[in-house]
Amino acid sequence: MPNVLRLVSFVAFAALIASSSLAAPQAPAAAQSAPKPAPPAHAAPHNVILFVPDGLRDAIVDPTTAPAMDALRKAGVTFANPHSIFPTFTTANASSMATGHLLGDTGDFSNTIFTGYKVTVAGYSFTPFLENDPVIADVDEHFGGNYLDEMTILQAAHDRGIQTAAIGKLGPVAIFDAADTKGERTIVVDDSTNRVDAGGKPVGRPLPADIAQALQAASGAAQAPTRGANGSSGDAMTPGTTVANVEQQNYFVTAATKVVLPRFKAAGKPFVMVFWSRDPDGTQHNQGDSLGTFTPGINGPTSLAAIKNADDDLRALRTAVHDLGLDATTDIIVSSDHGFSTISKESSTSPSAKFALTGVPAGSLAPGFLALDLAATLGMPVSDPDNGDAVVHPDLEKKYPSRGNGLIGFDSTKPDVVVAANGGSDLIYLPNDKARELAAKIVPFLLAQDYVSGLFADGRLGTLPGTLPLASIALSGTAITPHPAIAVSFRSFASGCAVPVRCTVEVADTNLQQGQGMHGSFSRADTANFTAAVGPDFKRGFVDPAPVSNADVGITIAKILGLTLAAKGTLIGRAFTEAMPGGTVPAFTRGTERSQTPGAGGVITVLRYQRVGTERYFDAAGIPGRTVGL
Repeated sequence: MPNVLRLVSFVAFAALIASSSLAAPQAPAAAQSAPKPAPPAHAAPHNVILFVPDGLRDAIVDPTTAPAMDALRKAGVTFANPHSIFPTFTTANASSMATGHLLGDTGDFSNTIFTGYKVTVAGYSFTPFLENDPVIADVDEHFGGNYLDEMTILQAAHDRGIQTAAIGKLGPVAIFDAADTKGERTIVVDDSTNRVDAGGKPVGRPLPADIAQALQAASGAAQAPTRGANGSSGDAMTPGTTVANVEQQNYFVTAATKVVLPRFKAAGKPFVMVFWSRDPDGTQHNQGDSLGTFTPGINGPTSLAAIKNADDDLRALRTAVHDLGLDATTDIIVSSDHGFSTISKESSTSPSAKFALTGVPAGSLAPGFLALDLAATLGMPVSDPDNGDAVVHPDLEKKYPSRGNGLIGFDSTKPDVVVAANGGSDLIYLPNDKARELAAKIVPFLLAQDYVSGLFADGRLGTLPGTLPLASIALSGTAITPHPAIAVSFRSFASGCAVPVRCTVEVADTNLQQGQGMHGSFSRADTANFTAAVGPDFKRGFVDPAPVSNADVGITIAKILGLTLAAKGTLIGRAFTEAMPGGTVPAFTRGTERSQTPGAGGVITVLRYQRVGTERYFDAAGIPGRTVGL
């Protein structure tokens, strides 16, 4: 099977908006920067800083909203055709950046996955949320010490004598050296640093004593501050936050600029550092500017403040690199993990939307609507894996699964169906020998729902009308975590602005409210992440028209550092060498894949992709008319 991943070009972005179709590929031409001679060989690899502004949409970046990011790409490389990995979630994309592999190999299929066993530190849940250091450590231990089952760039760098650090948002930073749960290789500073649980046990990665002391001296605190008011998501009657995550991220910037970078320079050895900014993602999720409405959605003042917050962090990092005299030897790659959309909770077909559920506006989709709907159509009970496997009785007790996840069947310890709820897309697992029989019932039901746009099914389930194979989107590989049986992408649409990917709305299976922010779908709004680079290993003032992805980011860092990543799987990205001095833009083409057999009413799933060699980059996918960018 060919390797896969990456998405649609922004080179002809205006044409995309005007026609609601994908722009024609742009051939490398004289408009692109002329190749520059290769730099002289250096005795040691250059340093690399990967800056991840979580949830930053490519289309939102301009000199007003994000001047530091705009300046960086203009000085270095603008990747005009960037792609998130689908499902477009944080830990999934972190796993691809960290290893250079797609999700069929890493097994980090979404932020919430079915692990096949009950994760103790996640309240004995079958469906743990992976943005958590103890959860990652538990899952690592269960799957032989590294649940990704692939070497990460930080592990390989450390083994080559290169200094390594990962700073910022809880979860993804630890994934960059997932197996280093004892903190023996990589300096990790995140939300859990120097914190303990109720029993006094440390919950974060251990820090070297001198780093902990320096952090205390530089910031005045050994522990990272909480998100404070920024962590308030509100509820159906109460707006969420109106402030960005400034205080917590200032702490992480201090850790990077006042502690880690000076230490790395003093050691005189090459380094690679990951800085993962929670904003704008965290604020866009929780923003209280748009409760119950699509406008302004994630384009309100609170979300714009979050983009500025991340932009300020990048500026501070670049300033520190300059002040430390590291400009000439340090590459900075900026790549967000995914784009973003505003949440819709509307459906006229969902059985569960007709229930009167506590805390859910009348007629709206509840958290866990997919699990509730499947349980209803299959005639089985649904249990809540995040609440002691308690059976959920929406019609009697007016409840829904507490985090949206559901165990469907008469024995919650051996469920027939598991739903891992994530947001703009959900994963369905069929862990027993009734998988084919159940899939044949589930798929027609889902294709008839107005909130669904696109189904991808495990090829072992046979031909399922209206679907495409998981293999088509790189979700079938060598992963050692359980593979999903069906990936469900939810409907998306534009709320009426001039640039649809800036005001996309998507149905989301989440505890957040209509009008707040989410991602995870197969719309172009979620797949079009922001990517740019500057430094000695990159051209200046170059616009790259070729498709690139977050898996490519990992492989490119490995190339800059001269690393060889031992690989078990074959779903691997490429180094974007065309952006390097002397590099040439590769040929790339576009393609479309459709369901071989339509479902009832002629419903099909369509996938738009681009290709470089044998590798695919995914633009958008779903049911025509239900996905922005398709």
